[in-house]
Amino acid sequence: MSAGGGRDRVWLVTGAASGFGRALTEAAVAAGDVVVGAGRRPERLDDLVAAHPGRVSAVALDVTDTDRAAAAVQEVVDRFGRLDVLVNNAGRTQVGALEETAEADLRALFELHFFGPAALTRAALPHLRRQGGGAVVQMSSVGGQVTAAGFGAYCATKFALEGLTETLSQEVDFGVRFLIVEPGAFRTNLFDPDAAHVSPPMPEYAATVGPTRDYLRTGHRTQPGDPAKAAQAILTALDAPDPPLRLVLGGDAVDNIRRRLDAVSTELATWEPVSRATALDQPPTG
Repeated sequence: MSAGGGRDRVWLVTGAASGFGRALTEAAVAAGDVVVGAGRRPERLDDLVAAHPGRVSAVALDVTDTDRAAAAVQEVVDRFGRLDVLVNNAGRTQVGALEETAEADLRALFELHFFGPAALTRAALPHLRRQGGGAVVQMSSVGGQVTAAGFGAYCATKFALEGLTETLSQEVDFGVRFLIVEPGAFRTNLFDPDAAHVSPPMPEYAATVGPTRDYLRTGHRTQPGDPAKAAQAILTALDAPDPPLRLVLGGDAVDNIRRRLDAVSTELATWEPVSRATALDQPPTG
């Protein structure tokens, strides 16, 4: 019954109606597990609930309502007696230079991508501790390690979520697995007009953010990644005897992250003498 073995695990998946959330729901049910899919419009899960009676259920949850997080988790535990896998998946795209991004939009994105998952994770931990284990899956992005002009707000939320989760993996010692998933470009609805928020453009950023805006308009439904294969990869990682902390999905994500790590390593080595020369001078001994 733990996250690493056995079936009949109980999942709570946010943003379960589409994209990675739906793919994970379908994969978990096919593996013999039970899924509670959460979303602002739970009726969007009616087809899955009807197709898998007793295995899929839907609950209304706006993850930005952090006061509701504990109640939502408790509802799952009250119904099934446990919660084995929490998947913080709900999210959206936001494009705009920082100067173009309204304060309210920036704060709203942090509520969705950071404070919501943090509240749900905090609510789940007492139950996971009581039952001696489980898993928390944070759906991050290649943007949790690699930045791009116009994705500053989006990347900032994912960087924050990854920092929190890596720290959790160091401070939680009662058998909980934390998995940070970093997909590249996958064929989801992330770029749908009703899912992506684009800030009003300023001409000063046409050269830098303009190509990102063009990519958002033209890249929809051209992404190479298969969400169903991503879901299977996540299940494989959760069931592995030595699971990773980060699971990068897609060749594009692997290549971009590797380039970024190489650049960081090179810069660190180049400036290492300056970095190490900042210690206090030690008085001579003897």
